[in-house]
Amino acid sequence: KEGGLNAIETYVFWNAHEPLYRQYDFEGNKDLVRFIKTIQDAGLHAILRIGPYVCAEWNYGGFPVWLHNLPGVELRTNNTVYQGGPIIVARIENEYENVEWAYGNNGNYGVQVPWIMCQQSDAPSPMMNTCNGYYCDQFSPNNPKSPKWWTENWSGWFKDWGMKDPHRTAEDLAFAVARFFQYGGSLQNYYMYHGGTNFDRTAGGPYITTSYDYDAPLDEYGNLNQTKWGHLKRLHELIMSMEEILTHGVKRDVDYGNMMSGTVYMYKGKQSCFLGNANQNQDFTVNLMGSSHTVPAWSVSILPDCYTEVYNTAKINSQQTVMVKLPNEADDQTEPYELKWDWRPEHLESLHHGVAKGSAMTANELLDQKTVTNDTSDYLWYLTSLDLSKNDSLAGKVITLHVHTNGHIVHAFVNGKHVGESSSHLYNLHLIRLIDVKYSNRYHIKLKHGKTNWISLLSVTVGLQILFVWYKTTFKAPLGSDPWWWTWQRHCLGQWPQHGRFWPSYVASEDGCIATYDYCGAYKSDKCLTNCGKPSQRWYHIPCSFLQDDGNKLVLFEEFGGTPLHVRFQTVTAGTICATTDEKMKLELSCQDGRVMSEIKFASFSEPIGVYGSYARGSCEAPNTLSVIQKQCLGQKSCTLDVSENTFGPTGCHQNVSFSIDFISLVSF
Repeated sequence: KEGGLNAIETYVFWNAHEPLYRQYDFEGNKDLVRFIKTIQDAGLHAILRIGPYVCAEWNYGGFPVWLHNLPGVELRTNNTVYQGGPIIVARIENEYENVEWAYGNNGNYGVQVPWIMCQQSDAPSPMMNTCNGYYCDQFSPNNPKSPKWWTENWSGWFKDWGMKDPHRTAEDLAFAVARFFQYGGSLQNYYMYHGGTNFDRTAGGPYITTSYDYDAPLDEYGNLNQTKWGHLKRLHELIMSMEEILTHGVKRDVDYGNMMSGTVYMYKGKQSCFLGNANQNQDFTVNLMGSSHTVPAWSVSILPDCYTEVYNTAKINSQQTVMVKLPNEADDQTEPYELKWDWRPEHLESLHHGVAKGSAMTANELLDQKTVTNDTSDYLWYLTSLDLSKNDSLAGKVITLHVHTNGHIVHAFVNGKHVGESSSHLYNLHLIRLIDVKYSNRYHIKLKHGKTNWISLLSVTVGLQILFVWYKTTFKAPLGSDPWWWTWQRHCLGQWPQHGRFWPSYVASEDGCIATYDYCGAYKSDKCLTNCGKPSQRWYHIPCSFLQDDGNKLVLFEEFGGTPLHVRFQTVTAGTICATTDEKMKLELSCQDGRVMSEIKFASFSEPIGVYGSYARGSCEAPNTLSVIQKQCLGQKSCTLDVSENTFGPTGCHQNVSFSIDFISLVSF
């Protein structure tokens, strides 16, 4: 709401509320009714996306796996099993017509909430089809009487293990939003506006990381992702101020050619205008209502009165915040050296006997893991045997084990010893080489001749590997209210039960990252990448609400032989904050979570050069700039500056000037 939005769109995950057949869970964080009431109490609207399939890179797309296991079911079809029970008619009200007259005009009520189908071009009436994507300005609903809605504006992109960090610039995202409303849009929803964390085993995909930050305006930890949040906030507030004329007005389009367009909205004697330049290489100067306006490439200018440009999507007028990681002061910065770890291996006694304890299921094939585990575990053991006589033709030869499976990881054990593994992102046939010890010491395998050899396969969903060690320690919660994370720096992967999967040893490739991003031109998920050659995810978010002051227990299940001796806990907070804006603009500066502005590192109202974090003064400057800033902003949580010579004094410059600032925030006790 503070960011200028007026609605919350949310999924309802079927597998979260009915994880097992007819066992329902609407408690705690799954209290859907409480969540909707919270939205209402905040003065916001709710858009409910029930599903039943939701995708969202969520485990099994939100379907409970027990649904897959129902005999004869065909998901997402006109299937008797999938569509359920015996209900053929449902009633709304009873004999209402007999008393309707007593309620007057208020008596004529019905179902007031429209039903939508996202990205469904042939949605049957009264369903409304909507658009999902990076750009939806050219979308038209299949029913001319339906409004133009954009249910998923992808603010960035998700990430899987082995992938770099994708980013979408604030300029391009704002361009997409402004252009959508220029061309008659009436509802736009960000996917995502608030990033999140895939706790427990909720990450789907497969191979989706525990982090689901999505480069959203509010990041995974709830911090403002500046400049994106501030740049969009100004746009939202401006669009909302034009709500009446945009939703009720008459629209007239003007084509200037070469992908340059204008749109005029008129209502009750008022008018508002958009100027949109979709050319990614060239700025244009056009005439509108007798006035000349220059529109930068790949941008939209908004003129609420059709004469004065109030906002342009390519002109950033908000701060940029550089987030920093701080050590856990609750432990006097002694981590990771003072953490005391207990550990024990995951014993595999059952494999030595060839029978899984408690198992009563046998088959002459590899059963579907979803069918057997019913989504209660990422792991499934398959056990079989091979009788090898002394004179068998296989004796003494290299043996290749072919495993026909769509699983993400398969590990092989022979006679209780781990002999190899195979993984596949493309779900190909798995090949695991088993080599007799007489010819190679590679896996130290000794097949038994004249006896029974037990072969055990461990199938793993999600794509993690294995050496099976449990670790446990306790720690103090970091001080303060900042969100916090933990990191494991060394070669390892596994699970933190209930809180997600970790895999810092999975490193992104070296190529594809660039130092600066050009917002011009259509966005795609690999356009703006960072974190090349580094682990896909090193930092793992744990909300403060999960912790008590002391005695917090951390349990890790390590699957690749890593050591926990380098685990650290840190908080994440805003460090240096920068901003640049043009003359005659108002610039809002703010700190987060009770912090105040403690130091102004650089401030110049002139022709400053450089970029965020490395500004330098130009040839001319208003000499009072720093003292004015210190007086208005130091010690404050926020301040608003009128960027003009009236505020800072004359610059002596002979052309347009701009204002740049670089400052540090500090905790206020």
